[in-house]
Amino acid sequence: MADGGNNTSSSHGGPAGEAGGRPKRIGVLALQGDFEAHEKALRRAGAEAVPVRTADELRQVEGLIIPGGESTTMLKMIEQEGLLEPLREFGSRRPIFGTCAGAILLATEVTNPPQSSLGLMDIGVERNGYGRQLDSRIAPVRLADSAGDLEAVFIRAPIIRRVGRDGRVLATYQGDPVLVVQGLHFAATFHPELTDDSRVHLMFIKKVA
Repeated sequence: MADGGNNTSSSHGGPAGEAGGRPKRIGVLALQGDFEAHEKALRRAGAEAVPVRTADELRQVEGLIIPGGESTTMLKMIEQEGLLEPLREFGSRRPIFGTCAGAILLATEVTNPPQSSLGLMDIGVERNGYGRQLDSRIAPVRLADSAGDLEAVFIRAPIIRRVGRDGRVLATYQGDPVLVVQGLHFAATFHPELTDDSRVHLMFIKKVA
């Protein structure tokens, strides 16, 4: 699950990250991957972005983004830092948004090949599901309940092959779910942080109580 690509411009949405006059404090797991791009995207959307590398830092935030990167490497680093159980406990009561590799880590079922995960969303994800031909692609996807398309950046993207009955598909590409919400959590197989369109981050920010 390698990440990369350049920012593209698609300006939608605006700051909506404040609750009771205070920006929502949202962490970005900053062990590996494109965490800095998510931090910038959260700030554009009006939230306070906080890099998270320890269990103590995790306790200080109201929601968390697990960014794209390499899911196997990220999982090993999570285990090395003693974050596996703290992340599962956090996800039992607070929202988490996983993008690309982060979506793989949220899933209960991972294939191609199988690997361990946090198991916080009842979804099945196939790693590198589109193959090498989709190493990098920008494609329009239509958001549910939203006018117009969303410009989605796919980089060696996984495919969500199964969504549990409590999940809701918010966007699809080539017939496959690419943005799913289930309970507290969101999973995306594309990189919303690599465009200037804030709508996906705003959805997550609004989920944070």
